[in-house]
Amino acid sequence: MRPLRPLRPLRAARTLALLLAAWPALAGAMEPLDDRTLSSVRGGDGVSFDLSGFSIAGNARVTYTTASGSSVYIDNLAASRSDSAVPFSDPYKLDIVAGAPGLADVINVAFPLNANAEQRWQFAYDWGVTANGVASANGTIALSDLVVSGGGLQFSTPQAGDGVAFGAALRLDIGQLAFQPNGRDNPAAQMVVSGVHVGGVDANGNFNGTPWALAAIASQPGVINAVTDESGARLHIGIDWPDARYGSGVAPAGGIAIDKVAFTAPGQATVDLGASRIGSIQIQYLDIKFKN
Repeated sequence: MRPLRPLRPLRAARTLALLLAAWPALAGAMEPLDDRTLSSVRGGDGVSFDLSGFSIAGNARVTYTTASGSSVYIDNLAASRSDSAVPFSDPYKLDIVAGAPGLADVINVAFPLNANAEQRWQFAYDWGVTANGVASANGTIALSDLVVSGGGLQFSTPQAGDGVAFGAALRLDIGQLAFQPNGRDNPAAQMVVSGVHVGGVDANGNFNGTPWALAAIASQPGVINAVTDESGARLHIGIDWPDARYGSGVAPAGGIAIDKVAFTAPGQATVDLGASRIGSIQIQYLDIKFKN
C-alpha cells in the first residue's frame, strides 16, 4: 500500500478556490438571529421520568433551629412506591413552557394521571422538639396508600420582587394517616385518620375528579421569598389575590373529606369520631411569615 502524498501546491490552490466560490451560497443559507428570535426557539418535548419501584430508608436527621435555640427535627425517613405492571406507562413530565403574555417562561412539572390508582406511596418518619430545655421525642407519623392523580407544580420568576413564584394543583387520596406517640413499632396507641380525599369540586361542593388549584402561576401565583421587617429577614410563603387579567378573577374551589377519625389505646375501647367534610374551600389570599 502506497502512503498518501501531500497535496501539491496547484491542487491545494484549486481546492481553496472551490471553497471560496461556494462560500457565498453557504453564507446565504445562514441567517443571524437576534435575542428575541433565539428566545422563541423551543424543543418539542420535555423530560419524562418515572419512579417505578422507588424506595428509600435511612436514619439521617433534618433539624430546624430557631434563633432562640429551640428546634424541631425529623429522622428515620422511609418511603416507597408501588406501581402498575407496565413500567413508564404514566411518568412525571418536566417541561419549560411559555408564560402568560408579558410574563416569564414557566417550569412545569406534571404529575402522573394515575387513573387506576396503581401508583401508591408509603411514608413514615419520626419527629421531635427541643424547647425550654426539654427534648421531646414525639413518635412517628405514618402515611399509607397515598394516591396522587394528576395536578402538578409550576415555578417561575415572580411578577414583582425577588424569590420564586409557584403554582400547585393537587388531587389526592390517603388510605391512612397515623400519629403514633410510641413509635412505628408500637402502634397500639395512636390517632388514625382514614380515607382522606382532596380535590376540585363543582358549584354544589361535590368532587368532580379534577385537581384543586391551590395556586396558579399567572392568575393566582404563590411566592416563596425572604422579607425584611423590624426584626430582620424572615422566610415568607404567600398566595396572591386572584388576578382577573390572567383568569376569571375567582379563586378555584376545592374540597376535603375524611372518612373516619379514631383513637386507640391498649385496654381501651376505640374512640370513633366519625367522618368530616368541608364541601368547598377557596384560598383568596395567604401570607405566612416565619418568626426568627
